[in-house]
Amino acid sequence: MPQLRKDPILGRWVIISTERGKRPTDFAHEAETKKGGFCPFDYGNEDKTPPEVLAYREDGSPPDSPGWQVRVVPNKFPALAIEGDVDRAGEGMYDKMNGVGAHEVIIETPDHDADFADLPLPHIELVLEAAQQRMIDLQGDTRFRYIQLFRNRGNAAGASLEHPHSQLIALPILPKRLIEELGGSKKYYGYKERCVFCDIVAQEQRTRTRVVCENDRFVTIEPFAARFPFETWILPIRHHPSFEVMDEEARHDLALILKESLTRINVALGDPPYNFIVHTSPAGERDLKYYHWHMEIMPKLTKVAGFEWGSGFYINPTPPEEAANYLREVEIRQEETVS
Repeated sequence: MPQLRKDPILGRWVIISTERGKRPTDFAHEAETKKGGFCPFDYGNEDKTPPEVLAYREDGSPPDSPGWQVRVVPNKFPALAIEGDVDRAGEGMYDKMNGVGAHEVIIETPDHDADFADLPLPHIELVLEAAQQRMIDLQGDTRFRYIQLFRNRGNAAGASLEHPHSQLIALPILPKRLIEELGGSKKYYGYKERCVFCDIVAQEQRTRTRVVCENDRFVTIEPFAARFPFETWILPIRHHPSFEVMDEEARHDLALILKESLTRINVALGDPPYNFIVHTSPAGERDLKYYHWHMEIMPKLTKVAGFEWGSGFYINPTPPEEAANYLREVEIRQEETVS
């Protein structure tokens, strides 16, 4: 029988539609055809991007030249402009401000055809470190209140270039979703004097029905009120409000569980397009007792249609317990998760 499930953070209801139940093999999708041709992110094309703001190089090579492992550049077609002031204003009943912000691209590897999950573990750690460094630097600009880190893989997930990359957007306002998370988390803390995310981690580790994998510092779960089939969360086991202040040991364990989680998704679902998004605390608020940073991975297996847009409900045809069990049972080689 279908279930209505309530998200404990946002209070959002989700329909787990078991009558429409789907196994992973039911989520057929056409393999994307490689476009080929010129790519500005490719090795040797460094002069085709804006000047890099960060790069990791082993050979001491000069900026904006070959020799890099990970490179960060401003987006050539930014969603927001770095110059100017916010200048909040009203237009009758409407509010507006200048589109001030920053938009950067983390070029994750020189290898155009690499998959993020297949990168060596130390290289994934380097990508995560680059993201942290840029987030810390951007937070030094008092115009910016939030830094959004995200990755789109595949055309269906919004990726316009095939070369492995993720993106950072610095915003002068807090996103609606973050405001909802902060509000729900603060309300829960005010009632129970505990972080809701810490309670989720503790309960999932106790019941284990939705746990996919874990290590000393992180756990991967299918959330109780998952909006989408195989929606996957990675959470620190111990309370941490901010992604960007992870130390080296935590970054290693995050790289390890991120690599394993994405590998399991790729093997189970046939390399689906996906988005992953880091949810972290607002700029300058690293000591929140009620908020807990986390990462959400959303394979693009279904489409949001009229009912979802009209009602705000989501319909998920695959119970998260079944999704977690399927991902746990996927056979992956050890070298796929540690290389």
